[in-house]
Amino acid sequence: MEIKKISILGLGLIGGSLAKAFKQNKKNLSIHGFDRKAVLEKAFEDGVIDSFSENADEALQSDVIFICLPVDASLEYFKKFLEKLNAGQIITDVCGVKTVFQNTWNEKPRKGFYIGGHPMTGKETGGYENSDPFLFENSIYILNEDAKKFSVTESLINLLKLTGARITFLTPKAHDIIIASVSHLPQLLSVALINSASLKDSDKNFFDFAAGGFRDMTRIAASDFIIWEDIFKHNKRNIDIAVDNFINDLQQMRNSINKDDYESIHQRFENARIKRDEIPKANKGFINPLVDIFISVKDEPGVLSKITTELYKAGINIKDIELLKVRVGTGGTFRLAFENKIIADKARQVIEQAGFTAIFSHKDG
Repeated sequence: MEIKKISILGLGLIGGSLAKAFKQNKKNLSIHGFDRKAVLEKAFEDGVIDSFSENADEALQSDVIFICLPVDASLEYFKKFLEKLNAGQIITDVCGVKTVFQNTWNEKPRKGFYIGGHPMTGKETGGYENSDPFLFENSIYILNEDAKKFSVTESLINLLKLTGARITFLTPKAHDIIIASVSHLPQLLSVALINSASLKDSDKNFFDFAAGGFRDMTRIAASDFIIWEDIFKHNKRNIDIAVDNFINDLQQMRNSINKDDYESIHQRFENARIKRDEIPKANKGFINPLVDIFISVKDEPGVLSKITTELYKAGINIKDIELLKVRVGTGGTFRLAFENKIIADKARQVIEQAGFTAIFSHKDG
């Protein structure tokens, strides 16, 4: 199946980023948008979409329909489109819950194909104005397991790969269980950490003393509740289990502290360290990891430019880059990630020839 035209319902952070990524990497793809008039006009003016309408039914003229709205709104349009789909047409969504969509689809036979999707990426701030064509780079994009047997799935995967995302498959049930623990629970914890630290009993502002760890753990507390309300409603059972597991683990550590049983806590710290080290650092998700190289540099102008220029000359593509630590006047450490071990090894040689010391992460040798 050749995908020539797509429609995107909702040009917010995810929908807008998809449109920008597709348009940047596949110029001949026709993109139709549906959203509020002001958003549509802005996206059209930016050249991100080729046409638009305030009538959602016009999306039915496309090969693929992406529904990129909050869960309940997505469900509303999903139900509206189901009986109108043509044979061979794909409808997909990007919501953080999957079972409710699959159950709706399974209620009776349909034409076309439903391939549920969930890109594991985002920002604290939403809206078209914050959309980014590189939002999906190196992120995990989950598709429903059933899609493996569909004749049209390869075409959708090839389209999604243009965004830089890495495709994997989960059943809707497994998705909702896993995401409850690794996405929905962290959102609640982030909010709880902020609110609990606000319960001060002095005139001191606790946040004035917050270090990087606290800021990192509470970054997503700024997320818009309008997105999360529907997710909590449709995945409440799995979230409840995830919260219970967390509370039980935290209570056990609390009891150990009260009993001065520090050996037990030490073992928990050690187990957590081992498990945490198993997570690839060079991926927005934890599947198909990249290969890291760490470079210590002096704090001087142009040092990063020199490294990236040498890699560019050698035709080596950097998949991800991060400044890990820096001390003004002394130096810092950069993490560069590459597609595989062969490319990373070549990159290390280039970097060392440029006068820098580069080492692999301990996992990648």
